[in-house]
Amino acid sequence: MLKHTKVNEVNDLKNQYADFKSGFIAIVGAPNAGKSTLLNRVLGEKISITSKKPQTTRNRILGVLQRPKAQLIFLDTPGIFMAKDALNLRIVYTAIAAIAEADLILFMLDVANPDPDSEYFLVKRLRNEKPPVILALNKIDLIERSDLLIIIDKWSKKFYFKDIIPISSTEGIQVDELIKAMENLLPIGPPYFPEDTLTDASERFLVAELVREQIFRLTGDEIPYATAVTVDSFKEKKEGRLVKINVTIHLERDSQKGIIIGKNGSKLKQIGVRSREQIQRMLDTKIYLKLFVRVQKNWRKDTRAIKKFGY
Repeated sequence: MLKHTKVNEVNDLKNQYADFKSGFIAIVGAPNAGKSTLLNRVLGEKISITSKKPQTTRNRILGVLQRPKAQLIFLDTPGIFMAKDALNLRIVYTAIAAIAEADLILFMLDVANPDPDSEYFLVKRLRNEKPPVILALNKIDLIERSDLLIIIDKWSKKFYFKDIIPISSTEGIQVDELIKAMENLLPIGPPYFPEDTLTDASERFLVAELVREQIFRLTGDEIPYATAVTVDSFKEKKEGRLVKINVTIHLERDSQKGIIIGKNGSKLKQIGVRSREQIQRMLDTKIYLKLFVRVQKNWRKDTRAIKKFGY
């Protein structure tokens, strides 16, 4: 009797999701192709940090989009390029590993500022992969239509894409069309996550990322890439909802410490103020944020430090 009941439950589940689609979509591309901006646009929430500097994303970020008849699970990945040092090799490996998890690959290109070496390296890699690939030509708002037609023709000859869709992730141009195209290519199956899931990232991870985002936006070309951010404590006061967060910014050299702190602490204060605004918006509560700065010599070349910082 028990066995018969279980069989009925399985059949009911199959019938419930007979026309439902679900699957993992790896968003891949060269650094600064707009992958994180697209993910935030699609979800309607900010879960992936962005900046104008390349290689802002270092980890795989998972985001879930719930549709009436589908669940799209996005894997936002770091930009893929010809890496050499230990940290960047680890970062690129993270992106390539996400491809292996995917049911569908979304290959994004920046049509306004192409990166031929990285793009052709990735295309060569995709030729060995089984999942279908959609090409999203991003930032079309920054180029002429005649140039776009040339780009479409060029890329249609380089790889068999299931679809080529010109978009602008910042302006939202044709993003809905892209979502529909991805949904059509997903396999039939039940949802992987509860309906109210947005991401699998912890609040501590997102806090560290939001601080790192402000470092990317407020400091020069050297400091962001020499920086790692860790959350040392995350405590909610019992008498209220105020959350007390202590964060450490790790740098490689003593000279960098002075730059990020700034004259009379001005730069560090600016980073703290902007980070706090973003974190309060995410947590929907007031927070007390304390930033510390620590030097860990040449951490980007130290595999143990890289692992310790979560890369």
